[in-house]
Amino acid sequence: MKKIVFVLFITISVITLHAQQLDPVLLKIGDKEVKLSEFNAIFNKNNTNEKTTQESVNEYLDLYIKFKLKVREAEELGYDTLPKFINELKGYRKQLAEPYLTDKEVTESLIKEAYDRMKIDVRASHILIEVNPDALPADTLIAYNKALKARKRILDGEDFAKVAQEVSSDPSAKKNGGDLGYFTAMHMVYPFETAAYTTKVGEVSMPVRTRFGYHIVKVFNTRPARGTLKVAHIMIKADNNASPEDAAAKKIKIDEIYSKLTKEGQDFAEMAKQFSDDQGSARKGGELPEFNTGKMVESFENAAFELKKDGDISEPIKTEFGWHIIKRLSLKELASYEELYNEIKAKVARDSRSNKSKDVLLKRIKDENGFKEDIKKRNDFYQLITKEEYLKGDWKAEKAKKFNKFMFGFYAPNGDKVEYTQTDFANYLETQKTKGKTEVNIIAEINQLYDKILEKTALDFKDSRLEKTNEDFRLLMLEYRDGILLFDLTDEKVWSKAVKDSIGLQKFYEENKSNYMWNQRVDATLYICSDETVAKNVQKIISKKAKKGYTNEQTLKMVNVDSQLALKIEENKYAKNDNELVDKATWQKGITTVVKGDNNVVIVEIKQVIEPEPKKISEIKGLITSDYQNYLEQEWVKELKSKYKVDVDKEVLKLVK
Repeated sequence: MKKIVFVLFITISVITLHAQQLDPVLLKIGDKEVKLSEFNAIFNKNNTNEKTTQESVNEYLDLYIKFKLKVREAEELGYDTLPKFINELKGYRKQLAEPYLTDKEVTESLIKEAYDRMKIDVRASHILIEVNPDALPADTLIAYNKALKARKRILDGEDFAKVAQEVSSDPSAKKNGGDLGYFTAMHMVYPFETAAYTTKVGEVSMPVRTRFGYHIVKVFNTRPARGTLKVAHIMIKADNNASPEDAAAKKIKIDEIYSKLTKEGQDFAEMAKQFSDDQGSARKGGELPEFNTGKMVESFENAAFELKKDGDISEPIKTEFGWHIIKRLSLKELASYEELYNEIKAKVARDSRSNKSKDVLLKRIKDENGFKEDIKKRNDFYQLITKEEYLKGDWKAEKAKKFNKFMFGFYAPNGDKVEYTQTDFANYLETQKTKGKTEVNIIAEINQLYDKILEKTALDFKDSRLEKTNEDFRLLMLEYRDGILLFDLTDEKVWSKAVKDSIGLQKFYEENKSNYMWNQRVDATLYICSDETVAKNVQKIISKKAKKGYTNEQTLKMVNVDSQLALKIEENKYAKNDNELVDKATWQKGITTVVKGDNNVVIVEIKQVIEPEPKKISEIKGLITSDYQNYLEQEWVKELKSKYKVDVDKEVLKLVK
């Protein structure tokens, strides 16, 4: 017996030593160890250099130690036991586990299929015959036959739009006859998308089932994907409910802008900055985010894609938002598979097509974990529940108290297991809500719920063991755990403190305000005139402005009589290099300078010259708060280094790669 114990001791010691050699301790923060594998994972994720050097390792180790010091302090303070932390980490874990709970090969094929479909735009119409996903077989058959009947009417020569208006459950069909316009992959539910992409032009699909019901789809046209377009626009808002006079004024204004662009060669970006009512894009010269098929209202999209080459400008077009002039900036063909891979992968994971990979995964979980099942024990429930009590929600698990046999189980090679009994299933059935249901097939319902709980149990079993079975996932979870702890404590010690500690912030400002100086500035008014004639008129008004007390609004009304584009006025404080027009002016109080631009004349009026002075704390609130946060963090790290001893194994550090 003693010999056996000794042999076991030696065996365990050898295994432990081997494990330590494979993954030795790199450093200690107080009494907490950090293994080489943990540091390697984080270092390689953040190291952007092609070649690992000792210098890059040492630099990152310094940052990592500061990071771990803060995490250690959070643990010491019990942040990892707070409900807020536990719930937040649980939420992140659910998201992070999702890619591990699908079948990779099936997912890859779905990504490739989606990319291939993205090369084509499809124009189709549909007719929807509504039926609930869990409808009785009889109701499902009625809906299916109704869809078949509608399809036959169309095949017999009736107009698709007419049939759609008469029978479709889609409310929009009354107006559009079921026409969905052009769309591309990932814009529709997966079964519908598949029907649209596999039905030939001019043909009508067989009924296809989605969660909405049965659809028949007619494909009217296909075209190569238009690509991704980048445009700028100038928009003049025009309310559809505006008075005729106001609507006419808006049209006159957009036409005047179009004339300036096309006949006088005015710069599009500058005109957008001056006159576009879309403030978000106006600041960027009218530039809009890139878009492809189906992302913009159809009239805007068509007008934009009809522009033949970069730099082309559309005539004014009307949309529900107002009048637009569109300038084409660039057109990109569909990006490569590699470039779009991650974006498509994320969409596939959220899409119903992901169910295909879950089906394959379920089979794999069964195969890998010794799945056992006694299906007869499910069938016992057919006689235990009546349709009436189930629909009323009156059925209780206690009615099956004599039924407690094994139903199914999963048995992992390492000894982990989960078993599901009839008692578990009875409790599950009692929780099911039947609100809104008026009819049910008990056998079909029990079978469906059994399949559902079997799949959930399988996925939960795999999910619960991810940290044991997948090293990448374990390290990823450790990274997120530490990150949340770091965020919460840093927020308390640094970020929120800097925002809330007004006394400390003021003290820091007073001690360092010489670092926040304004250079010499001027308080100036810019009169941006469309031409020299307007500029001369404005100069006359300026000369009388002080005596007469004209406001900017009054000045604009006096000048912009014939054109809304004649004069624009801006007021601000400017330092050197803030504005090239102001830089050209004479910086002397009361002096006006006329500066000729490429397409306009600008009068710069200097109201005051402001000598160098410290910036007020209100003027640099964001900057001074950021600097104060950096100061607080530096002081905090010094405190943590004195509190927790840091030991680095230099020999193990050489193994970082």
